[in-house]
Amino acid sequence: MERPMDNTSLSDALALRATASAFDAQRGKLPVPGDPHRSPDVVAVARQISELGKLVTDLGDEVLFRAADQDQAPHTARVITNFAAAVEPAGEAASALGAVAHQLAFLNQTESLRDQPEARDAREAAVRVMEEALATAGTALHDGANSLYAASATVSPPTARLQAARSRSAITAHIPGHPPPNITTAPATPSDRIARGR
Repeated sequence: MERPMDNTSLSDALALRATASAFDAQRGKLPVPGDPHRSPDVVAVARQISELGKLVTDLGDEVLFRAADQDQAPHTARVITNFAAAVEPAGEAASALGAVAHQLAFLNQTESLRDQPEARDAREAAVRVMEEALATAGTALHDGANSLYAASATVSPPTARLQAARSRSAITAHIPGHPPPNITTAPATPSDRIARGR
């Protein structure tokens, strides 16, 4: 992945936010058991595992790009740490979806036996395992996105910090590093909206 040789705090903050948006987008694609429009499907799940693999590759590229730079900014080590840390939730989500694909394959394989008592019990257990795995994937992607959004706020340029200070009274208190869902730690600037727009 080629990136411009720009190591400013603004470009790093935007890269963190864009990656957080990618986590959010993956969470939005997760299948929902019982939803006719988003019910689990082996092909869709396998495709999403591939997309998460690409996300892990992108995270590695973000780390490599900065680690190989001989002229690092003071905040670069923090940015590297946060991109590297995001590999874990992305990998956890991919692993959980691997379990979902496994259970879906089993359900497809035993479809003709669904009326037999032994098969029925095994199929019900497979559905429970799948639901738990989907919940695990959703939590991992949510946590990964929140961590990246929080990290982006720590490397935002002074103008964004100033805006954050002005609007601090409008933001509810939270544990550092864990912003509440759907609340960013700094107000969106026009550049942010472009990076996070879908």
